[in-house]
Amino acid sequence: MEESLERKPDGQQGDLPLRPATAKGASDRAARPLVHVVDDDDSFRVAVGRMLRMCSFDVALYQSANQLLEKPLRTDRGCILLDLQMSGLDGLELQRRLTRLGNVLPIIFLTGHGDIPTSVRAIKAGADDFLSKPVSTATLRESVERALERYDATYAQHERLNTLRALVATLTPREREVFDLVVRGKLNKQIAYELGTSVRTVKAHRHNLMEKLQVGSVAEAVSIAERLGTLAPTSSGAVARDSND
Repeated sequence: MEESLERKPDGQQGDLPLRPATAKGASDRAARPLVHVVDDDDSFRVAVGRMLRMCSFDVALYQSANQLLEKPLRTDRGCILLDLQMSGLDGLELQRRLTRLGNVLPIIFLTGHGDIPTSVRAIKAGADDFLSKPVSTATLRESVERALERYDATYAQHERLNTLRALVATLTPREREVFDLVVRGKLNKQIAYELGTSVRTVKAHRHNLMEKLQVGSVAEAVSIAERLGTLAPTSSGAVARDSND
């Protein structure tokens, strides 16, 4: 009987979960990366699952693309190992659907039917790697480890953005208005005129928001706005201003 991990709907695709802290003395298995293997070849699917478990990865096995899509995909640290040609939805179509769902797990294609144009399409669509069957344990392990490094980088970026969002969320409505104008290069007197208040009041709000955002310059505040997507990146000729005029 095919062994697989139960998939729990603990997060919609596109959401990176908080990594639970592992208690001291807890089983190493709890911290193992999870590799989702999608392949309609029963014998190959089981064999690859065995190889991955030998490499200390946890494995979830799926006999079709539709089976993977039946429930929200776990987004624990891991990746997807995906066959290219399957009955029903093929690998490329599953990749496209997962992308639309906001999938955050790196995808590795492993197939016996690959060709250069297809591999280029897969990589351009965001695939992390494209391997040919049969594959050695060492090659498979290296590919999965690279995919996990990419997951870690994405996770770290997600955490940094969450931290910035949390800082911006501490601003009062008026401080947020001042912030939005400051990062667009407005001077204090211009902000005061636009908001119908005094320059002194704008300076006070400006001081408070800079402290709350933990930045020491307008350039740093602009960087936060750009990273959160609330401000288009500054042009090469634009200069952030710290003027208090």
